[in-house]
Amino acid sequence: MKNPRLLIGVLGLMLSLVAQAAGPERVRVQTSLGSFVIELQRDRAPLTVENFLGYVKAGHYTNTLIHRTIANFVIQGGGVGLDYKAVPTLKPIPNEAGNGLKNLRGTVGLARASGPHSGDAQFYVNVADNGDLDPLPTRWGYAVFGRVTEGMEVVDRISVSPTGAMGPFKQDAPIAAVVIQKIELLPDAPAGAPAPAATPAPAPATAPVPAPTSTPEPDTPPAAPPATPPTGEAPPVDPNAGAPVPKPQ
Repeated sequence: MKNPRLLIGVLGLMLSLVAQAAGPERVRVQTSLGSFVIELQRDRAPLTVENFLGYVKAGHYTNTLIHRTIANFVIQGGGVGLDYKAVPTLKPIPNEAGNGLKNLRGTVGLARASGPHSGDAQFYVNVADNGDLDPLPTRWGYAVFGRVTEGMEVVDRISVSPTGAMGPFKQDAPIAAVVIQKIELLPDAPAGAPAPAATPAPAPATAPVPAPTSTPEPDTPPAAPPATPPTGEAPPVDPNAGAPVPKPQ
């Protein structure tokens, strides 16, 4: 072909049309308390979605625990086995928290430790609007990469499970194990089929608690958030020393 740039442009357009026709990528999370469906937002969080789907396709989440539940805050899981030991993961990925998606009720984010680029397999679901998990110029946030479109009532049911100290976790672990039996990729949705919106939530009735992390909660409570946000991209900030945000553990 005389014009290779034109060919590349045509191929790019064709791939875009195929992606649009395929519909959104969705997964079903089957737990011992019921199932819920997550619609993934690859357009906003491509690295996080690709990473998550890699774990899904590898069967990583089968027989792992929802090991952290806090009513009016988050549920978190995907990295702890039935024996309460960490499940091996791949290398952490870059933090995509600056993608414009907010930690609203029903959204799904990538859990991490104190380092901003330490997220791997663990994820959390926001049970309430959790603005303290969004990025600020003063700190890194927690990357949202999807939203629950079906079964939010199951998430709510999990979030009010009686909790206590279990295994290495000193608090917030369901006393009766909540098991992720499997996560499976659903068939492509028909083109143009609207996905149901996540149910809006009232403001949390309790004060914010530490954010989702991939490590057990510290023994001491988080410090108060900084009075004013600095500008520019800040260096890594330990969420336990800054604003209280959900720590997927």
